[in-house]
Amino acid sequence: MHIKISMTQQTLTLLDNFGGIKAKYRISTAANGAGCQKNSGCTPLGNHIIRAKIGADAAPNTVFVGRRATGEICTPALMAQFPNRDWILTRILWLSGNEIGVNRLGNVDTMQRYIYIHGSPDGTEMGKIGSHGCVRMRNEELIALFDMVEAGTSVNIVNE
Repeated sequence: MHIKISMTQQTLTLLDNFGGIKAKYRISTAANGAGCQKNSGCTPLGNHIIRAKIGADAAPNTVFVGRRATGEICTPALMAQFPNRDWILTRILWLSGNEIGVNRLGNVDTMQRYIYIHGSPDGTEMGKIGSHGCVRMRNEELIALFDMVEAGTSVNIVNE
């Protein structure tokens, strides 16, 4: 299986080994557009893999900071208390670039930029840009995807 992320369509498609669609989801990528530079706030393009899966047994809406569950569950009250927090919820699929000089090593390293596919608050609109570089998904859809993929699954991010 492999994943194709289309920034123009704001979709994530899980494909089987024969190119058949196993699942397709509306997502939200970076408000700053496509780009691989460190500190750009952009979603990196190119070939990646899922380097790590984090949060396998976490409850939906579990809050993660620094890839660790904080013990909090995201609620409207918590969001009001921390209005500027970049909410990383439920599960994390941590991406690592495969293309040296494009999205791996140096100032373009996807993994060192902490680029994830992760859950987001229930009210987050999907199908339009808005993240700080990561790929945001609805929590229940992320749980389904998380359970279908393994570490090492290829992820191709395109801006077609």
